[in-house]
Amino acid sequence: MGCYVNVNNVNIYVEDLNPEGKKTIVFLHGWPGNHNLFEYQFDKLPQFGYRCVGIDTRGFGKSDKPFYGYDYNTLSDDVRAVVETLGLRDFTLAGHSTGGAIAVRYMGRHKGYGVNKLVLIAAAAPSLVKRPNFPYGVDEKVVLDIIEGTYNDRPQMLRNFGDRFFFQHTSQAFSDWFFQLGLQAAGWATAAVAKTWINEVLFADLQAIQVPTLIIHGIHDKVVPFQLAEIQRSMIRNSTLVPFKFSGHATFYDQKDEFNVLLMNFTER
Repeated sequence: MGCYVNVNNVNIYVEDLNPEGKKTIVFLHGWPGNHNLFEYQFDKLPQFGYRCVGIDTRGFGKSDKPFYGYDYNTLSDDVRAVVETLGLRDFTLAGHSTGGAIAVRYMGRHKGYGVNKLVLIAAAAPSLVKRPNFPYGVDEKVVLDIIEGTYNDRPQMLRNFGDRFFFQHTSQAFSDWFFQLGLQAAGWATAAVAKTWINEVLFADLQAIQVPTLIIHGIHDKVVPFQLAEIQRSMIRNSTLVPFKFSGHATFYDQKDEFNVLLMNFTER
């Protein structure tokens, strides 16, 4: 069941499956997709009694696409508005890639409002790009090339990105589906979030996390290097890192059965 939550005149799309579920998991998708990236969780988890709430980041999917507002503060404020509007309490917050970065900022900026457990899935934190005092992540030029590609040939940029996203073989039809998810975003939003990867860091936010945290990361990830997961593990007090040995950036698809079981078991603990 889909609905919209208005946040300062921006309509944020929310997919709310099985509202009567015994436990709630809120999903924050990665760039450049939308909540449909979690299709293979939404297909299964409600069968086991879970309420699954998928939020389309502003600028992506079915949400409004304003020209501004793609910093982590604003994106985490959007999540807070959805949580308050739906009256969510004691839920598991699960963020993938940039969605993981937004989740981390939410934990710092909003003190984990309503969250009793956190799941970071290939999260782009504390910094996706290498910095003078942080020699991890990817070279800034990788992100600058993505931004340039967005402004000059976004479809080809998305094709190239899709080729790096998965480790397991995907069909051409699946690749086309993933490509279409990226095209649903606005070009300006696609570029603006990539700029945020360069402009912002999440060190203090990681250290502010107090809830039990599960870190899931594919060891073959070509988008967010696995080393960042190890850093997250060292910075978050009550955290557990589970490496996925047959996954790239998309653990929720590359090893979807193992992912779903792990997520449910963690939520039940």
